[in-house]
Amino acid sequence: MTKLYLILLFSVACSFIGTAILRWYALSNSLIDVPNARSSHSQPTPRGGGVAIVLSFIISAMLLMKLEALALATMLALVVSGSLVAIIGFLDDHGHIPARWRLLGHFVAAVLALSLLGGMPKIIFFNEQIDLAWFGNVLAVLYLVWMLNLYNFMDGIDGLAGAQAIFVGLGGALLYWGTGSTEFIWGPLSLAFAALGFLYWNFPSARIFMGDAGSGFLGIVLGLLALQAAWVNPMLLWSWLILLGVFIVDATFTLLHRLLRGEKVYEAHRSHAYQFAARLCGRHFPVTVSVALINFLWLLPMAFVVGVGKINGILGVLIAYFPLIFLAFFFKSGQREA
Repeated sequence: MTKLYLILLFSVACSFIGTAILRWYALSNSLIDVPNARSSHSQPTPRGGGVAIVLSFIISAMLLMKLEALALATMLALVVSGSLVAIIGFLDDHGHIPARWRLLGHFVAAVLALSLLGGMPKIIFFNEQIDLAWFGNVLAVLYLVWMLNLYNFMDGIDGLAGAQAIFVGLGGALLYWGTGSTEFIWGPLSLAFAALGFLYWNFPSARIFMGDAGSGFLGIVLGLLALQAAWVNPMLLWSWLILLGVFIVDATFTLLHRLLRGEKVYEAHRSHAYQFAARLCGRHFPVTVSVALINFLWLLPMAFVVGVGKINGILGVLIAYFPLIFLAFFFKSGQREA
């Protein structure tokens, strides 16, 4: 057990030190995010710090597998797919990869991940356990691709993406503890600690940004951890979707609105609800803290109640998402910026 706690300590220390090194590297090589009309920040800031999260978690996952705290198949799914997504993001951070090739790489990573994980698990649908077979696998691939892209879309203000990864990781571990599956807590905890080391440098006002390598990696890893949780307990899939609610609702509503207007959804913009809220506040800090409060005071209790079987999964998601949908409309998610 002591070795497992040491891995968590390593995860946060490696990420913290790694981010500092990457900040120096970015400044030395002019890897600077310069503000423009579509930016949510006002100061030139180095980018690419999320690579520290990637390396920290990959090493931690391998160590956890060696100590039999993470299954080999799960470790391979996380590491192989996450590495591919991170490499694509890293190359895009340093230059530019056309959107169609990025998307192709994302689908390849999602298919590899799902194959290594064992496919889409059975789900609980209104108290009935259902095996969706090949259709479930198609849905799971689309879900993973959407997760890694929406996480990139939601990484637009200081501290938000890092704090979300910490919350979901800790929340996922708590769900395992509450449902009597404590042997599975180490993967989510390791990711949360890796994000914590980075967040020190990214919390408002950020001294370095995550970059596509880190945000895409977090998106697909969190998506995979949710599917792994469903293999352990089908009800936990709904719980993880609740934990991810703020990002899922804001990103999905924004995408739908932009699609309906015929806009190119892969182009940069500032029309997410959290971006409107940040401009309304004039700072990033209140928005990041508000999201954290919503997560811990509303979504975590709802996810726990669903996880332990007190509320039907779909009903729980609908109840949890209702105020988030209201906030998305209130903050004009997806609308053109005036």
